[in-house]
Amino acid sequence: MTDRTALSAPILELPHTSWDFEAPETSEIIDTLEAGNVLFFPNLKFDLTETEAALLGPELVDPKRKNISFNVEKDQLRGVVDPANEPVIKALLERYYQSTKALVETLLPNYTGHLIEPVNSLRVHEIAKWQDKNSWRKDDTRLHVDAFPSRPIHGNRILRIFNNINPHGVPRSWRVGESFETLAKRVLPGLKPYSPMASWIQDKLHITKSRRTHYDHLMLAMHDAMKADLEYQKNGVQWDVDFFPGATWVCYADQVPHAAMSGQYMLEQTYLIDVNGLKNPELAPLKVLERLTGEALL
Repeated sequence: MTDRTALSAPILELPHTSWDFEAPETSEIIDTLEAGNVLFFPNLKFDLTETEAALLGPELVDPKRKNISFNVEKDQLRGVVDPANEPVIKALLERYYQSTKALVETLLPNYTGHLIEPVNSLRVHEIAKWQDKNSWRKDDTRLHVDAFPSRPIHGNRILRIFNNINPHGVPRSWRVGESFETLAKRVLPGLKPYSPMASWIQDKLHITKSRRTHYDHLMLAMHDAMKADLEYQKNGVQWDVDFFPGATWVCYADQVPHAAMSGQYMLEQTYLIDVNGLKNPELAPLKVLERLTGEALL
């Protein structure tokens, strides 16, 4: 882990080596996570079977897709080229979902019963090769906070749990940025104003899956403004961190500025969490943006 600045990186390293967790005695972990830090488990490996490992390769996924995704609640798997491989991949992603759910419910007990719309993915593309095919808005090697252009989330949090399953010893290299509030104070004045009419039209034309709220507008505008600012990308407050194979890391991707610079083969589990399910809701991007703008954003 290399600091680009003299400040401390927003990373909390944890010693767990097994997915069979013990409940923490204090609330330090959830407080640290909700404050905008990354929880880093350098030795929390997720094992693949020989059959699963043998399937790893870019040819496993539809070349037009960024990853293979599995919607647990709908039992819906997407992106596997050969249907014959679907049972193995579905079993892998189901097992990863169960492992991450156990992690959250044990280490972050406040979230039990608040995990919404669980979807996970298997990413097999090499980052550099995949990014070459996309526009700057989809370039995840640029620092950004997560926001969904077509799927408004109405203030819910985006909790993501990553695991590097690279079989060749290659790290997943990230950049991690400054605090969300510091970022928002700088970026907000330059964002275009919210248009309720435009939001209504996008919803009616099914450009978005539901109405884009003022909050969703600001988050998406921040995402785009960050990626478009090349000076910020080069010289903004940030740290380099390598997540080696066998490592797990957890963060609120809507709060932590992050960029995936290089690597290949990763599992990722996403949960949405209602702000009311947080231990410290005042730290959520929704509450920070409402405080800074002086407006209700939902």
